[in-house]
Amino acid sequence: MKLFYSDTFVLPLPEGHRFPMDKYRLLRERLMASGRFEPDAFALPAPIDDEALLRVHEAAYLRHLTEGTLPREIERRIGFPWSPEMVERSRRSVGATLAAARSALVDRVGVNLAGGTHHAFAASGGGFCVFNDTVVAAHVLLAEGLAERILVVDLDVHQGDGTAELCRDEPRIFTFSIHGAGNYPARKKVSDLDVALADATGDAAYLAALKNHLAVAVSRHQPDFVFYLAGADPFHEDRYGRLALSKAGLAARDRHVFETVRRLGCPVAVSMAGGYAPQVSDIVDIHEATVLAARDILAGATGPQPVA
Repeated sequence: MKLFYSDTFVLPLPEGHRFPMDKYRLLRERLMASGRFEPDAFALPAPIDDEALLRVHEAAYLRHLTEGTLPREIERRIGFPWSPEMVERSRRSVGATLAAARSALVDRVGVNLAGGTHHAFAASGGGFCVFNDTVVAAHVLLAEGLAERILVVDLDVHQGDGTAELCRDEPRIFTFSIHGAGNYPARKKVSDLDVALADATGDAAYLAALKNHLAVAVSRHQPDFVFYLAGADPFHEDRYGRLALSKAGLAARDRHVFETVRRLGCPVAVSMAGGYAPQVSDIVDIHEATVLAARDILAGATGPQPVA
């Protein structure tokens, strides 16, 4: 199993900025120290190229980002001040998701130790998302004939509004989101399957919704490739989450997704998506558990498995 990282490209954020940029480096270091992976399992991805980005994003938006002429309103929506480092890191993060997808075609599972930037639209970013890594990677797979029916399982606590909008007219990509009903974004887009949960929803209700609706998504679309956004932000202590899952509940969530994918026998590319707990170590704990579950359940699996 390959793990792709881009944390060596750091945004020059102002002091006190609310985005916990250190979580990516700390996650990679934790996994490297775990003894569960060979050193060559970790790889720095190439930046995504313009051709791939332009399958999803508008040329004018890409030009503004490249030239540093981003309109102030779009910069405000993104939540990061423009810098060359922001553009480079965003290209690397999309490259990591595409690299994870390509590696999953060989190893059944590949991981981007960042990514999940699902609030980016064709002509704008938003919510700390510059490019939509999942949709760009999905379009590359489709264009190259590497997948025909893609399922996006988005379990970040916030609805992937950019993903929903970008895939609205693409029947080969099925978007499935479980998110907080009262959370960002205030105006939701329409996914192929949306499950909106009330504030303070806990482990039991969340897992029941996941089991019921993931089965529906799989039945409706019969995917041959899965992108899984494993947000840490449904955690009960997350600053912006508003749900009430425990670390054990989030680990059970991951196991169910990976066991479902194993039974399907199709590849899965995993990205970390959001996480804003006050203690960065909690975010790292949750993401580490996701990666280790992917390794334990999927690495080395061959062929579709019998349905239990």
